[in-house]
Amino acid sequence: MKKGIQYTTAIIMGAFGLLTLFLSSSVIFDLFGIRGKEGNYVLFVVWANFVCSIFYLFSAYGFMKLKKWTTLLLGISTILLVSAFIGLIFHIRTGGIYETKTIGAMIFRTSLTIVFTIVSYFTIVRKRI
Repeated sequence: MKKGIQYTTAIIMGAFGLLTLFLSSSVIFDLFGIRGKEGNYVLFVVWANFVCSIFYLFSAYGFMKLKKWTTLLLGISTILLVSAFIGLIFHIRTGGIYETKTIGAMIFRTSLTIVFTIVSYFTIVRKRI
C-alpha cells in the first residue's frame, strides 16, 4: 500500500510541477501568447510559482527514491508560497492590480504543497525514525 501512495504522490507531484513550470515560464518569458491571456498577473507570484515548479520536479524524484531532502524541499516551497501569498495580500491592500483567480490559485497551490509536505514527512522521514 505504501508503494502505491509513494508512486501516486510522485506522479501527481511531477505532473503538477510540469504544469506549473509550463504556465509560469509561459507568463515570465511570454511564450505562446499566454502572458496576454493572463490579464493582471502579479509577477512575484508567478516567479514564486516558477521556483516551486522546479522544486516539485526535484521532489517528485526524491519521493520516488525516498530521499529525506524531499520533505525539506517541499517545506521550503510551502514557506515560499506562504510568503508570496502574504506579499499578494499586501499588494492588493495597497491598491495593486491583480486577477481574483490568483487568490484562489494561491490558496489551492499552497494547500496542495502543504499536503505534499505532510505526505512526504509521514512517508519518508517518519518511516526512517
